Amino acid sequence: MTAGAGVLLLLLSLSGALRAHNEDLTTRETCKAGFSEDDYTALISQNILEGEKLLQVKFSSCVGTKGMQYETSSVDFKVGADGTVFATRELQVPSEQVAFTVTAWDSQTAEKWDAMVRLLVAQTVSPHSGHKSQKGKKTVALDPSPPPKDTLLPWPQHQNANGLRRRKRDWVIPPINVPENSRGPFPQQLVRIRSDKDNDIPIRYSITGVGADQPPMEVFSIDSMSGRMYVTRPMDREEHASYHLRAHAVDMNGNKVENPIDLYIYVIDMNDNRPEFINQVYNGSVDEGSKPGTYVMTVTANDADDSTTANGMVRYRIVTQTPQSPSQNMFTINSETGDIVTVAAGLDREKVQQYTVIVQATDMEGNLNYGLSNTATAIITVTDVNDNPPEFTASTFAGEVPENRMETVVANLTVMDRDQPHSPNWNAVYRIISGDPSGHFSVRTDPVTNEGMVTVVKAVDYELNRAFMLTVMVSNQAPLASGIQMSFQSTAGVTISVMDINEAPYFPSNHKLIRLEEGVPPGTVLTTFSAVDPDRFMQQAVRYSKLSDPANWLHINATNGQITTAAVLDRESLYTKNNVYEATFLAADNGIPPASGTGTLQIYLIDINDNAPELLPKEAQICEKPNLNAINITAADADVDPNIGPYVFELPFVPAAVRKNWTITRLNGDYAQLRLRILYLEAGMYDVPIIVTDSGNPPLSNTSIIKVKVCPCDDNGDCTTIGAVAAAGLSTGAIVAILICILILLTMVLLFVVWMKRREKERHTKQLLIDPEDDVRDNILKYDEEGGGEEDQDYDLSQLQQPEAMGHVPSKAPGVRRVDERPVGAEPQYPIRPMVPHPGDIGDFINEGLRAADNDPTAPPYDSLLVFDYEGSGSTAGSVSSLNSSSSGDQDYDYLNDWGPRFKKLADMYGGGEED
Repeated sequence: MTAGAGVLLLLLSLSGALRAHNEDLTTRETCKAGFSEDDYTALISQNILEGEKLLQVKFSSCVGTKGMQYETSSVDFKVGADGTVFATRELQVPSEQVAFTVTAWDSQTAEKWDAMVRLLVAQTVSPHSGHKSQKGKKTVALDPSPPPKDTLLPWPQHQNANGLRRRKRDWVIPPINVPENSRGPFPQQLVRIRSDKDNDIPIRYSITGVGADQPPMEVFSIDSMSGRMYVTRPMDREEHASYHLRAHAVDMNGNKVENPIDLYIYVIDMNDNRPEFINQVYNGSVDEGSKPGTYVMTVTANDADDSTTANGMVRYRIVTQTPQSPSQNMFTINSETGDIVTVAAGLDREKVQQYTVIVQATDMEGNLNYGLSNTATAIITVTDVNDNPPEFTASTFAGEVPENRMETVVANLTVMDRDQPHSPNWNAVYRIISGDPSGHFSVRTDPVTNEGMVTVVKAVDYELNRAFMLTVMVSNQAPLASGIQMSFQSTAGVTISVMDINEAPYFPSNHKLIRLEEGVPPGTVLTTFSAVDPDRFMQQAVRYSKLSDPANWLHINATNGQITTAAVLDRESLYTKNNVYEATFLAADNGIPPASGTGTLQIYLIDINDNAPELLPKEAQICEKPNLNAINITAADADVDPNIGPYVFELPFVPAAVRKNWTITRLNGDYAQLRLRILYLEAGMYDVPIIVTDSGNPPLSNTSIIKVKVCPCDDNGDCTTIGAVAAAGLSTGAIVAILICILILLTMVLLFVVWMKRREKERHTKQLLIDPEDDVRDNILKYDEEGGGEEDQDYDLSQLQQPEAMGHVPSKAPGVRRVDERPVGAEPQYPIRPMVPHPGDIGDFINEGLRAADNDPTAPPYDSLLVFDYEGSGSTAGSVSSLNSSSSGDQDYDYLNDWGPRFKKLADMYGGGEED
């Protein structure tokens, strides 16, 4: 190795940049905004690709990078938000050095900072050449005797007196740039990594990190012996824009020979993605009549390519506009932000309600020759503003209304409005501005047709107003747009004629109240209750009649309405309420059609003293000895004050025994006490007359009888039970007789209960005896009987008994029989058959009956003689199994198998076939 072997050399074959960072700078004690270096120097190749990252400048603002922006003095280079310097286009550096200024400025404070960037082309700089670096500058040194092509020596060494010695600083390896979508062939070599110790010992190289031994796996590989690093497949910047790998060098035993070195691989973006709109259809709106420059909407398209390069810089333009009225360029779009604004005046919803605009987004900063494009549709709706005032379709309208009619539509007012229907700009509001000072009419809006309905809200009177001349103004719910004036056609006149109709007479004073004393004699004139006919322009007569007179006390003159009494008026009558008697009268005219009205007359009856007081109570009891208790008495009077109390209570002089036995003591004006005057009065019932007088003018008196029960009392002054009975007037014999009657009645009830229980017990012991009404035999079929079915129960089987044995059958009481006995019912009547002598043998008797049945055309379709539900004693009859009807033949009884389990026995007997 040459004398410069101690200096680290770096050579990039494809592209690259070399940056050096001074790690020995002392940390500033206080934060100062600015770049980390005044000058930045990097080594570049002569040919630079578009978007190729060259180096990175570092800026500190002490408060973060928010609001910081970078600018350069060269149009060929730009600085990204992270401080990365990259080429804006593909270029070839003609000179050995490119220098430009990078400016960082705070958009909030407008403060700026500058730094110089120098890019060296094919220059070899030795750190030991004797030249001193300027203060604040950072340089990258290259070995004047570089290693073989495509070889990277990342582990720097320097030489001392005894040979090589390690330097304090390490080199920072510049990024490796790899274009995306490369066509290969793969694997494609990127760079070769080697240590200068491989001349002494064998070295094994390896790489780790995302893209190597971490997903995605094996994007990059390295030859462990030669150190050549490869990319194994095409790169996609949209998947991974950069990779951070670490290179390792170990000996054959796995011992670390060098410290791991960071490798940064950046994927250079290619324009392989079209801009994509967030929505394919955008909807926006703008008011009609808007001025040029009015914002409408924003469309947005995203490009997956690098936004810091032209590949991802999208520009917008409007392709077409439909319709092209009133101008073909009604809208424009901001090429960078996508904001659509109006560019021309003349938007009118009544002419064009909607525009369809096709917007195109193109990357490469809108270059249509090289950029990729995409389109979207913007639908712009012209919203309505109230720029058209409503106008009446006619200047005058007319209508008519009958008088006294309410909620009637008199006339319909039609208007025309060119604004959007059923919107506040179209909905009409009507207002009467003159001609209706009393508020008889209102104009309501029909929500469907927008017409104005003139409606009567307060009844009109023909006799007061025969016609109305209204002035109506129409407007909208929303105010008119700025600069729009009301039209003279927004006002119209409405003529309303009032129709005269026959109105009912009415009583001016209703209810009419008069006052008079009760008791006036019949025929007395009370008042004149007359009605008024409002139809002044009609010659009509009014007739009066009674509608309601509960007590029939009044009479009204049919012509003039004079009211007289037909009976004496009584304030205490049930027909008066609170001293008022009420009657209703009817007044009817003779118009066409007739009309009538009612009036109520109230008569307030003033009380006179026409009712004598009544003594209360009517019955009382007192002890037979005086001074134990007394009877409190009072009076009730149907009159009212001053014709009631205070009352005067006194005993009559006749009979003399009343004043001898009783005395009255006055308590107050309404109450007194009745006491015994004598020391003892025999127990019993006494009628004591008392005279009660009220305070009326003149006063009225009444003699009332109070029934007093005098009885023996206990120590508490209460009547004893025996004493009470005795006082009722019953003797001891009568009391004993009553007690005996009560005992007899109780004994009869007890005997009846015992008899009922005994009868119930007897009914339980005679369970085989039932009443014919409770028989259920007709509903229960016994299938173990030999017979033809239910019909057999209606025939008397006594014919089958021997005549000689008939005498011993006992007769039963009618209505009582055994449960298992055949019920006795009405026998069917059949034609009289020939009489034959009764044979002694039952077999002959049956044969004769069988022969008669075969020859009888009226016989039922079944053999009634096959019923054998009676088993007598001592029968001499033989077997009847051989009997056979001459008219019967072979029958098929297989259908019995379908009748269920109850007919299984019959099915086995008749349907099983012949037995062997």
